[in-house]
Amino acid sequence: MRACCVSGEADDCLTAGWKKFGPQVVGTRAVDLPWTKIKDMVGWSRLLGKSSDNAARQGVCFALRRMTVLLIGLVTTPLAASEFAPQISALVKENCRACHDGKSGQGGFDLSGLAWDLDQTANRARWIHIHERVEKREMPPAGNELTDGVRESLLELLGEAISTAERAEVRAQGRGPLRRLTREEYEQNLRDLLQLPQLDIRDMLPADREAHGFNKTAAVLDMSHVQMVAYLEAAEVALRQAVASGLVPPEVTKYRALGRDLFTETATFGEREAMFFAKNGKAVDNEELAELEHDPALEVAIFRSAHWPYYGYPRGFVAKLAGEYRVRFSARAVLQTKGFLLKPASESIPMTFRTRKPSGPDVSGDVQAAGGLMDVPPVAQVFETTIRLLPTETFEYSLLGLPVPLARNVDGGPPTYRYPPFPAGGQPGVAFQWLEVEGPIPPETWPPPSHRVLFDELGPELVAPHPEKEAARLLRRFVKRAAREPLPEPAVARYEKLVLDRLKEGVPFGDALLAGYKALLCSSYFLYLREPSDPTLGDLDHFAIASRLSHFLTNTRPDATLQECARRGQLRQASILQRQTDRLIESPAFGRCVKNFTAYWLNLRHMTRDEPDVRLFPEYRFDNYLIESMQRETEMFFTAMLRENLPAKVLIDTDFVYANDRLAQHYKLEPLTGSQLRKVSLPQESPYGGLLTQAAILKVTANGTSTSPVVRGAWIMERLLGLPPPPPPPSVPGVEPDIRGAKTIRELLRLHAQEETCAACHARFDPVGVALENFDILGGWRTQYRGMRAGAESLSSAEASGEKQTEKTSYQHVAGIDRAGHDFIYTLTEAVDASGRLRDGRSFADIYELKELLAADSRQLARNLLHQFAVYATGTPVRFSERGEIERILDVCAKNDYGVRDLVRRLVQSKLFLGKEGCQ
Repeated sequence: MRACCVSGEADDCLTAGWKKFGPQVVGTRAVDLPWTKIKDMVGWSRLLGKSSDNAARQGVCFALRRMTVLLIGLVTTPLAASEFAPQISALVKENCRACHDGKSGQGGFDLSGLAWDLDQTANRARWIHIHERVEKREMPPAGNELTDGVRESLLELLGEAISTAERAEVRAQGRGPLRRLTREEYEQNLRDLLQLPQLDIRDMLPADREAHGFNKTAAVLDMSHVQMVAYLEAAEVALRQAVASGLVPPEVTKYRALGRDLFTETATFGEREAMFFAKNGKAVDNEELAELEHDPALEVAIFRSAHWPYYGYPRGFVAKLAGEYRVRFSARAVLQTKGFLLKPASESIPMTFRTRKPSGPDVSGDVQAAGGLMDVPPVAQVFETTIRLLPTETFEYSLLGLPVPLARNVDGGPPTYRYPPFPAGGQPGVAFQWLEVEGPIPPETWPPPSHRVLFDELGPELVAPHPEKEAARLLRRFVKRAAREPLPEPAVARYEKLVLDRLKEGVPFGDALLAGYKALLCSSYFLYLREPSDPTLGDLDHFAIASRLSHFLTNTRPDATLQECARRGQLRQASILQRQTDRLIESPAFGRCVKNFTAYWLNLRHMTRDEPDVRLFPEYRFDNYLIESMQRETEMFFTAMLRENLPAKVLIDTDFVYANDRLAQHYKLEPLTGSQLRKVSLPQESPYGGLLTQAAILKVTANGTSTSPVVRGAWIMERLLGLPPPPPPPSVPGVEPDIRGAKTIRELLRLHAQEETCAACHARFDPVGVALENFDILGGWRTQYRGMRAGAESLSSAEASGEKQTEKTSYQHVAGIDRAGHDFIYTLTEAVDASGRLRDGRSFADIYELKELLAADSRQLARNLLHQFAVYATGTPVRFSERGEIERILDVCAKNDYGVRDLVRRLVQSKLFLGKEGCQ
C-alpha cells in the first residue's frame, strides 16, 4: 500500500482490493457496495491527484486503509448476525418462547420482543446474558431442561454470532475508547515530568467516575468543559510551583526544643495520667518547671494517642515556607506507675507525627499523618524523619494504640477527664528528651531540577538574548520530554505558534512559555492513553504499549528504560516485555499500583467509612492504629502475591499472615513487638490466612454495627470468586440483622428466602456469608453474637419468634470500662452457627471447611484475577469474544498453579493488552 501511495496508484489498488477481498470479508450474501460512488463522494482521487508530496500521499493512503476497515466492520456486523439468526431463532422459539413470550414472561423476560441486532451494545448484552444462563444450566429451569445436543447447538451458534459481531466492532472502532488519565495518574505524571515529588493537585480535579469496579474504566472517564477548566487550573498551579521562587534557595529555618519547649502546655486532655514533664524518672510540678525551663535532663512523657481533641506539639514552632522539613529527636518507651513515676517499658511503642495548624484545645484543624512509622524502644534512641509542611503548619506527637481519656462535663461544669484503668505493671508511653527541626530542605542545586525541566540552563531571572529563538527551542525540548510518544510536526508547530504569538503581544518570556506548556499538559497527547490496537498508530503502537504498561504497574508515565524499548520497537517481543513487566513489579513505584488497585478491587478506600459501634464493640473505640494496620496488611499481602508469584488460591487460604503488634493481638497470635508488618506462620487451628479472612476485607463488608451474610456473601462472590449475583429487585428490602437479639440472622434469612424471587439468588451467596459470621465487624473471632438487650429476663430468639423451646437460653451481660475510659455493657446472645450448604449441594461445618471447598477451584479464582487485571490495565472489561483468550492464558499458567505474577505476565503479552496479534 505504501508503494501505491508513492506511485500514485493507491485509488486503483484500493478499488481492486475491495473487489477481490470485500466479499470474503463480509460474506457471500453481502450487498454489492457502490464502491466507486463512495470513492467519488469522499474525493480520494482528487486528493491524491493534487498532492505532489509523498508524505501527503502516504497520509491519504493511511486514511483509505482506516476507512476500508470501518466499512468492512459496518457491513460485517448485521450480516454476520443475520447468518446465524434463523437457526438460533428456531431453537429459541422451540425451547424458550413458551415461558418467555410477551410481557408476562417468566422472570419478566420477554424473548419475543428481544431484537436480533447484535451491533447494538444493549441488545448484545442481553443475548450474552442468555448465553451465560443457558451455559450454567440456569435456563431453562429445572423440569424443562434442554437436551445436550440442543444446548450445545444453541451455545455454539449464539456464541459465534456474538463473537463475530464483537470482532467486527473491534476492527472498526478498536477494542475500547481512548482512556483519559485519572486524577491520581495525572498528578503522578506531573510529579515525574516536573520533578516535583510532593506536588499536590489531585483534589483540584473532579472525582473520576467508576465502572466495573474501577476508576480506570475508559467508558466513564469523560471530559466536560468543567473538567477541562479544572485541568487547566491544576496544570497552571503545577507549572508555577516548578519555577524557581527566587535568585537563591529559600532560607533554612533551624529550631531546637529542649526541656519545657517540648510541649505546648504544661498539661493536656486527660490531666497528668495523659502527660507530664519529668526529671530523673519522676514528675515535676509547675513550680519546679519554671526553674527547669531549658534543663537538658527534663523529659516530656506522653501516654495517650493523638485523637481529637489534642494539643501536643512543640512550643513555638511553625513552618514559614512550604517544603520538606527534617526532624530529629531522642525518645524512649516508658511505663507510668503509681505516683507518676517512670520506668523503662518492656517493649517498644509505635509512633508517627501528624501535621496540623496550631490551634486552641477545641479545634483540631486539618490533621494528616506524616513522617512514617517509628518504633521507640525502652532505651533512648535518636530518630530522624522528614515531614512535608505548608506555611503556618506545625506537627504533633502521635503515639499509636494508646488510650484516649474520656472528657465529661459533670453537672454542667468544666470538662474533667477519666483515664481508663492502667494495665498491670503500668501505662505505656513515650518520653522525649529533645527535638530538632530544619527546613525547608534546599535542593542540591539551584535553580532546582523542576525549574531546569522548564527552562534548561536559564536562571530564575529568565533572561534570553534571543527570546523567540530560545522560546522555540525550549518549547520543543519540553514537548519531547512531556509527550509519551513522538508528536507530529503540525501539532508541535501549533504549540510553538501559541508561545511566539504571546511573545509578540508583549507577554513576559516565562509566562509565554508556560502558556504553551499548559496547553500541551491539557491536550489529548498528555491527558489520554491510546489503544495499542488503534490502526492509526502505525509504528507508534510501541509507545502506546509502554504507556499502558507503566500506567498499569506504576500509575504513571513510562520511565527512560521503557521509553527506549518503545523507540527501538521491542515491546512486542515476549522476552523483553516480560523483563520490563518484572522490572516494574520489583520497583518501588509498584507500590502505587498496589494502593490504587486494592483501593478499588477490595474497597480499601472505604476502610474508614464506618466507625465501629462502640456500644457493641467498645474494644475498638478510637483504635485507628488497628484499622491502619489492617489496610497495610492487605496491601503487603497483595504485593507478595505478585512479587513472590503466589498461587491464585491464596485469595482463599494461606498458612501465614502479615502482622505487627496490634494485628497479632487482634488475630490471637503469639505477641509481637513493633509496628512493622512481618510474615507470621499461623497455628493449625487459626481461622485466618488468605484474603478471604483478612480483617480489612471483613471490615469493608460490614457496616460498623453488625455483619450481614448477604452483604459479605455477595461481595466475596463478586470480588474474590468472580461470580457476581444479579442485583436484587428494587421492591425487595434487604436483610438487616437485629442487634436486640430478638431474631437470629438465620431466622431473618429464612424469612427473606420465602420470597420466590429471592430464594434462588440468595442460595448463591448467603452460604459464603454465613460461614464468615464467626468474624465481627473488624474481623475479630467470635463464637456468640452481641446485642443490646438488658436484664436477665431477656427472651431467647425462639421465644421471640413464637417457636417451641425445650431449653431456656441464658444471655450473658458483659460490662466494664473501655480503652478510652467509657463505661460499657452489652449482651452475648445466640451462638454463631457458621455451617451451610453451597448451591451445588456441597456442605460445610465452618470457615475451615468452606475454605477447602472454595480453594479447590483455583482456575476460577485465577480467571477472576485476570478479569480484574484486564479492566484495570486496559480500561475495558473482557469482551465475550475475548473469553477464549482468557482461557488460553489460564491453560499456560495452570502448570504453575496459576501463579499471580504469571497471570500478569501472560496478560501483558496477550491480544487483550497489546491488540493486533499480541507478542511475537
